[in-house]
Amino acid sequence: MPPPPIAAAATALPVAHLARVVAASGSGGATPPRAAPRRGRRGKPGFSRRSAIKKSFHQEQVVFSTPVPADPTVAVIGGGASGLSCASALAARGVRSVVFDTVRIAPVCLPSPASTPSTSAGGSVAHRTGSLLMQGMHGLGGRMATRFVDGGEQLVFDHAAQFFTASDERFQRLVDEWLDSGLVREWSGLVGELEAGGRFRPIHSLTPRYIGVNGMRPLADAMLPETDMIKVLRPCWISKLEPFNGLWRLFENEKPRGEYDAIVIAHNDPLPVPRIDSHGAFEGAFVRDVDSLSWMGNNTRKLFPMQTGTPECWTLFSTAAYGKRNKVPQENIPKVTAEKVKEDMLGGVEHALGLSKGSLQQPIYTRVQLWGAALPMNTPGVSCIFDPLGRAGICGDWLTGSSIEAAVLSGMSLANHIADYFVSNGDRPEEFAIGLHEDLNAVEGHDIGQFPGD
Repeated sequence: MPPPPIAAAATALPVAHLARVVAASGSGGATPPRAAPRRGRRGKPGFSRRSAIKKSFHQEQVVFSTPVPADPTVAVIGGGASGLSCASALAARGVRSVVFDTVRIAPVCLPSPASTPSTSAGGSVAHRTGSLLMQGMHGLGGRMATRFVDGGEQLVFDHAAQFFTASDERFQRLVDEWLDSGLVREWSGLVGELEAGGRFRPIHSLTPRYIGVNGMRPLADAMLPETDMIKVLRPCWISKLEPFNGLWRLFENEKPRGEYDAIVIAHNDPLPVPRIDSHGAFEGAFVRDVDSLSWMGNNTRKLFPMQTGTPECWTLFSTAAYGKRNKVPQENIPKVTAEKVKEDMLGGVEHALGLSKGSLQQPIYTRVQLWGAALPMNTPGVSCIFDPLGRAGICGDWLTGSSIEAAVLSGMSLANHIADYFVSNGDRPEEFAIGLHEDLNAVEGHDIGQFPGD
């Protein structure tokens, strides 16, 4: 018997790896002492969540013959944009879900109410400096991630998705809600292409670019409604899935994590930026012709354009080719590799800006991270995948492209598909199979993802 289509779809996803560096630079004067690096949680070398789940699927087709219960519960593995969107849409259809995510709960440094940015009629943001509170926790959201660092002064980095666009009316309705609630605003900062040597060309877009007012992370929390229909378990690393008597059993390192009627797999010194002609200093740039660098974005100018006299926080992304050559276990990056990547990427900044080697002021804080599944290289071009016989589905941005919009719409589509299947009581499973035998096509776009309409 051939392997189950859902397993094939899950394993036929080559991804491009990106290295990313967040760096904060002081403004002028003597170079401040470098902040002590923070130690991250050590992972298990050679172990990946994707490989664990892949091995959990049997090589025989899973077929559930038991009827769908009156009050089914869905396990959503992954708390990124697609997983959260799926859970939210399931709740809207009256279906309970449990979201499993690996994020660790810990206090972080967020702006206090006294330093909350306020938006003027013209769209600019005024950031008043105030006290800092230790509040909140490392949130859900996957690539909608914002890192807050308290190293004497608050440093803020959008260290995954840099901005997003909306081209689908369903996603635009969600974005409009975020706009009305003050969570996002249009990004009017200068964005363009930067060629090696400092040649900058603005990219004008007819489609608005959006950013989170306080970074991308609060958007993830906003995606989950206040309801008892959704439960979130974290940190929880699901390592095994086991079909049993019409249910899916989930395990975390052999520890049972419940039984569910269906499963969803949803994971997968300021920089001396020159003033280019009359365009002014850019806030974001897609870098060309630099091997170690594909994007550089100024978080400080983007998030707090009226703020002055504080360190500038930049997010740098490597090219996919560079990330692949320097791939290491992302849970435990060797110190020598991290140092090499940092030096290469900061050297790439000098090359891109046309600066002499070694002339860039050393940052006061850096952190290197490998984004192991940053960018899909191919896609089946379907909004979601669902195997009604095994009651298992997959959602994620990679199914149609590589953007926040694609992730949100994929989660919505799978949620409605599963809800419709439950309404049918599973009587006509063949009508609900989707995406199981699609061909894969190459994904176009930037090394940091797609921006529909941009």
